[in-house]
Amino acid sequence: MTATVTPLAETDLPEATRIFRVAFGTFLGAPDPETFWADRDYMRGRWQAPHVAALGVHRDGQFVGSNFATRWGSVGFFGPITVRPDLQEGGIAQALLSRTMEQFEAWGTTHTGLFTFAQSAKHIGLYRKFGFYPRFLTAIMTRAAVDHAPNGWSRFSLLSDADQAAALAGCREVADSIYPGLDLTEEIRSAHAQDLGDTMLVEGPKGIAAFAVCHYGPKSEAGADTCFIKFGAVRDTATAGADYQRLLDACESLSVAVGMPTVLAGTNLARQEAYEALAARGYRTAIQGVNMHRNNEPGYCRPGVYAIDDWR
Repeated sequence: MTATVTPLAETDLPEATRIFRVAFGTFLGAPDPETFWADRDYMRGRWQAPHVAALGVHRDGQFVGSNFATRWGSVGFFGPITVRPDLQEGGIAQALLSRTMEQFEAWGTTHTGLFTFAQSAKHIGLYRKFGFYPRFLTAIMTRAAVDHAPNGWSRFSLLSDADQAAALAGCREVADSIYPGLDLTEEIRSAHAQDLGDTMLVEGPKGIAAFAVCHYGPKSEAGADTCFIKFGAVRDTATAGADYQRLLDACESLSVAVGMPTVLAGTNLARQEAYEALAARGYRTAIQGVNMHRNNEPGYCRPGVYAIDDWR
């Protein structure tokens, strides 16, 4: 039977979550795949977000897999894409990816990509069929949270409505400075509205110099006892390196304030300065994958860009 791809229904979320855990747990050799990553939620938060297209696939009347396409303005990425392990050679992932490519076309994204397992020839081969090319590694790094003296930063959740609107405009300017049209405002709004975490804002002479969307807690994508920097960016100015250090200080202090002993931050190794700054602060790689970009375009994964993300 042909796989049928439709918008992911809320009633299918429990099975989508189960398949997600079993698929990743099986691939990574977890002793009990059914409970793999049970301390985090990659499904409902994305399903509820207005800037994410959640896709489900059925075959023979059964729900068998899902994918999530995320739009950050002009930038799009997808994942997690998961298919029931016993059906992974049946063309189901390709059906999901075909529909995902249609979504990117409808959005008009100018740069698209994904994060996958660097060691998996099967995954890389699948995504190459859709025009994605493996580029630099992405290191997902952790360190113990450390509190720092306040240094010109604030929390989005504690601002007035008017100040939040101004902050969103400033964050849009910061993101646009590293890639035209990159826009994280819906990601910030969604994290705030769903209580998935908070966004740290670092002030500079031109307004917001840097920002970071952070997840923590059981409804988020962070994992137990972890503050996960889902995305962070620094305005492209002469002080970007120093502002990046202040942004990391702010995120580490947030982690302490909300009772999370570990900070998790990922960056693509093409952003040499961003990666080396994390390593110099004592961050160590816990997971390593590879970014694949459509048409082999660099996007904002290039030297001189201070950004944190991992597209999982």
